[in-house]
Amino acid sequence: MAQDWTVKKRRPVRRKHIAPLLKRLEQDLEIDLNVDGAFIEMANFGPWTMAFLDKIPIVIEVVNDKGERYVFLTLRGFIQQPQAKKWVEVDHGAIPFLMNGADCMIAGVHDADDSIVPGDLVWIRDMTHKKPLAVGWSVMTGPDMVNGIKGKGIKTLHWVGDELWEME
Repeated sequence: MAQDWTVKKRRPVRRKHIAPLLKRLEQDLEIDLNVDGAFIEMANFGPWTMAFLDKIPIVIEVVNDKGERYVFLTLRGFIQQPQAKKWVEVDHGAIPFLMNGADCMIAGVHDADDSIVPGDLVWIRDMTHKKPLAVGWSVMTGPDMVNGIKGKGIKTLHWVGDELWEME
């Protein structure tokens, strides 16, 4: 994640303007985002577009290297939606590295969603408490991360303690 990114063009939006984005997210992660009655805002944060629900950044829209747009939850969003798909579980040895923004190595991966394919946005959680730790781009499939011995499994994009995590 880049340094010195600032929030720009933060503005309130109606639910109908953000509905297609939320619908795509709900289908991809198999979750139910209930935004009825919530105060919804949109903003730009560096190259990302974000949605705030009741002043908390919940949704980000990012672009991959090929120029394709992806919609995903932030870590605060995953705290509210712990049953979401596209997860990878890591052991306690990996947590300090992930908290500093390091990429996730497959040696620390203990389990992963079988539906993960290379290039997917995934979220990383600890294996004991199931709490979100980071979000990143998968480099390999979920089963390959679990069965692999060494190498990089996920390129980290957003982690606990970064600028987006500290934002309100």
